[in-house]
Amino acid sequence: MATCEVCGNDYDMAFEVHAQGAVHTFDSFECAITRMAPVCEHCSCRIVGHGVAVDGQFYCCAHCAREAGATMVADRETAPGGRR
Repeated sequence: MATCEVCGNDYDMAFEVHAQGAVHTFDSFECAITRMAPVCEHCSCRIVGHGVAVDGQFYCCAHCAREAGATMVADRETAPGGRR
């Protein structure tokens, strides 16, 4: 069994995430997200999807980036069939 580095649970189905030269052990995706997902600079939510990066700052969406003063940003989501 392995111990989750976030909650300390010793779990027989724990998994490892290899990222940026480090190995992390988690017992759930919730703990992995808590430790590894970036935080939106505007609303402080965890960025689990694509997000938006502007001048080295990360935002969960274009709205938050604009609220923080960024211009010329748009979400990249496309409609069914690839249309915007």
